[in-house]
Amino acid sequence: MSEGIKDHPGLSEAAAQSRASVLRSRAESYIALSRHDAAIADLTESIALAPGNARAWRLRGESHRVIERYEAALEDFDEALKLEPDSAYALGSRGQTYAAMGRLEEAMADFDHALTLSPDSLWILEAKADALVDLDRLDEAVAEHGKIIALNEDLAYSWVARGDLYQRMHLYEEAIADYSKALEADPEYVRALSRRGEALRMTDHYEEALADLNRALDLDPENDRAFGSRGAVLSELGDNEAALSDLNRAIELDPEYVWAYRVRGEIQQELEHHEEAVSDFTQALHLEFGD
Repeated sequence: MSEGIKDHPGLSEAAAQSRASVLRSRAESYIALSRHDAAIADLTESIALAPGNARAWRLRGESHRVIERYEAALEDFDEALKLEPDSAYALGSRGQTYAAMGRLEEAMADFDHALTLSPDSLWILEAKADALVDLDRLDEAVAEHGKIIALNEDLAYSWVARGDLYQRMHLYEEAIADYSKALEADPEYVRALSRRGEALRMTDHYEEALADLNRALDLDPENDRAFGSRGAVLSELGDNEAALSDLNRAIELDPEYVWAYRVRGEIQQELEHHEEAVSDFTQALHLEFGD
């Protein structure tokens, strides 16, 4: 008799295994519905009935990870990997857990191991790229994004992810090219429009930037970042009144939008509205540095 059956003495071995299987399946639907506490309850009973099933440990670990119970997630992934040492899914998910905890070198070890087992796994490649960014290994992160794009050039979000990284590296022409690729795949991808607009602003292509940002706001009228970028573009084009209107709206949508306070402060300073400028710069310092 298995250890799990001892806690359910009324069930035969076959009945216990059958119940554990149904519980695992129901838990997967709970996970799909983001009902993670319900999933964890089902999986805990399933594990009690059939403790040798790696899938149950892995699924429960994933639910624990998603709701940020990271220590519990690690325990579950460790158990899953004892049962299935070459599970790319468990390794990748444990790597995500380590990354969320700031244990980036351990995360990288799990991602690298997982990718030896499943080299074409997009989500593991993406998780590894994110960890490389957190480690400030940006060139390597770009290379990982290149692998993702090579596997499927039709995924607009992959082009945007690399474009965002290029933008972070101040490689604006490369960023614009990637956002343009994303928009070929999905012409109404708001983030690609908004981010390409910002990259165009940074390369002094203000009219093109304005066109992208206008389109982004047509599609998403509450996009605070697009309002902020458009405000900066309008200021460069000499329309400070419209620029302030956009920045006011950006800050209304996100009262902790540090960059918008800074840009609005610079415009107020240019207009010699120094009290308003001081107020904006003070708020930016408070939000960013706690002053």
